[in-house]
Amino acid sequence: MTLAICDEIKLKTDYLNHPTISTIYFGGGTPSFLPNDNLVDIVNSIKNNYTLAKDFEFTIECNPDDLNTEKLELYKSIGVNRLSVGIQSFEDAQLKFMNRAHNALEAVESIKVAQEKGFDNITIDLIYGLPNTTDDYWIKQIDKALKLNVNHISAYCLTIEPKTVFGNWSKKGKLPIVADDKSNKEFKKLIDILKQNDFEQYEISNFAKAGSISKHNSAYWLGEHYIGIGPSAHSYNGNTRQWNVANNYKYIQAINNNSDYFEVEALSVINQFNEHILTRLRTKWGVDLNTLNTISPQHFKSIQKTLNNFINNGDLIKNNEIVTLSEKGKYLADYITAELFG
Repeated sequence: MTLAICDEIKLKTDYLNHPTISTIYFGGGTPSFLPNDNLVDIVNSIKNNYTLAKDFEFTIECNPDDLNTEKLELYKSIGVNRLSVGIQSFEDAQLKFMNRAHNALEAVESIKVAQEKGFDNITIDLIYGLPNTTDDYWIKQIDKALKLNVNHISAYCLTIEPKTVFGNWSKKGKLPIVADDKSNKEFKKLIDILKQNDFEQYEISNFAKAGSISKHNSAYWLGEHYIGIGPSAHSYNGNTRQWNVANNYKYIQAINNNSDYFEVEALSVINQFNEHILTRLRTKWGVDLNTLNTISPQHFKSIQKTLNNFINNGDLIKNNEIVTLSEKGKYLADYITAELFG
């Protein structure tokens, strides 16, 4: 697999017209499982084929139980300067419920040992909207995260997807349904507490202290171009979007045989219009109405009534030609986005 990934890195050099790379993100799985030699080979391949910005951000996703002194020293040596740690919860019962391999003690210790090794740019993931939890439980999770003195927190509501363990449990009535009121209440508590502790909510699920907004994530939401490497990875250059075959064996075989390993979609006007809404509305930077009108005056005209209704209802805020979600609009983000699609 590593050889195929390194080959794809070379193959993609023309996709973005040889730009300077400002962010690298190892994720979409558990890259901390990757053997050290393989990780070094992949990073060297990137450095040999692309120009990296002097202040590039290099993030790697990690499980708490994978972070040890040896692994952290390796990350330092290859240029990793940001860790994304999938803590999810600081309570053993909930970690067991979510089938996580680590325990609550490892969750805390993983952050402390990373900080001792000089990593001062750390984001942690938390999950809210869990069944069988109290208001006090969620407040304690936020408090424990704050005590770790990390500079970025991502929080996601538990979602039940079909054909997953939770999906099967839900279908069989074995998983309690969490009311929207409970999830919304926890979301509001999260926003309020983090704001009081100098975290800015720069995207629906992401909160950062001053100077710690993720360059990688914000680049995606602001429509910048990117390369995705490996099975299932997506790439985007403004004109086309392409995604790699998901099957590992088929991916390796296609790379080795120099045959097609991805599908391509040319972005239509309506795709570009909707994508600007989809990515930007979730952020503090908001949707640029001038950009929408430039992309497609026809589609822009068609959403004027809906747009004005949301503004008049207080779900959206218009400042000059930028539209952002209001505080109450954040609870309706997906609905508003869908209604504004051309």
